[in-house]
Order: sequence, then C-alpha cells, then structure tokens
Amino acid sequence: MKINVMIIDKKSKDRLYAGLIEHYIKIAKPFADIEVIEVFDKEIARAHDNSPEASQRAYTKALEKYMKNGINIALDPSSKEVDSYDFAKLFKDSAQVNLFIGGAYGFERDFLDKCNNAISFGKITLSHKLMKVVVLEQIFRGLSINHNHPYHK
Repeated sequence: MKINVMIIDKKSKDRLYAGLIEHYIKIAKPFADIEVIEVFDKEIARAHDNSPEASQRAYTKALEKYMKNGINIALDPSSKEVDSYDFAKLFKDSAQVNLFIGGAYGFERDFLDKCNNAISFGKITLSHKLMKVVVLEQIFRGLSINHNHPYHK
C-alpha cells in the first residue's frame, strides 16, 4: 500500500515535529509506504495576500495534480467527523491513498467534490506542522486496526 499525504505548507528547517513524523512513517513500513509532500509555491503565497477564495483556488491548482490513482481523501473541518475505525475503513484494501490537508482557508467545494471522501478529525484548529503528526498517527492507527495489530488497543 502507498499512502501520500499532501499538505499546503512551506518546507521548513523546524525540527520540532520531525522526529515524530519520521517515527510514524517508520513504524507504518510493514503495512504501507508513506510519503509526506509539502506543497507551497509563489502562486499560493500571492493568493494569501488577496482573499480566502483566491487562496482556495491556488490550493486546488497546486493539489489537483496529486489526485491520481487510488482513493482521494480531503481533510475538511466542515465535513463529516470520523473516528479511528471510520478512518481505517476509508482505506482498507486500497493500493493507494492520497490524503489532502488544505491551507489556512480550506478547500474549494469543487476540490472536495473531486475527492472520494471529505472528512473531519474535529472542530479544533491545529497548526499544519502538528496536523501532519496527527494525520500520520491516525494513519498508523488505521493501518493497525485494518491489520489486527495491537497498537490501537
């Protein structure tokens, strides 16, 4: 299984969460190959200076090219909340999963409609860097659930 996590975020030298990110990618290896792809370009930077709608359009343009084979899942705070079991079911028996984490202004409705699923991990707001850790932990938890691994218990 291949899992791609695409996130609107600047690549940084901030190492605060790097150890946790590497940890979850490493322990998930027996079940899946996970790649985190940080997406941020000049168009997104310019759009942030304009409006939320311009930003959403820029996110869509930057992320659409990653909607390839497999299941496409967008994380969207206004979508249906899922628990760990619901999340695990979304990618059970899939060869490839693409998870999308938007920028500060979220996604356009059009982008969400192109995804197989749009889900929420809850109403709280987390920094993008911390959200990467939360998503990776939930991916590992979901993989554990799907493979009857004891981590979830």
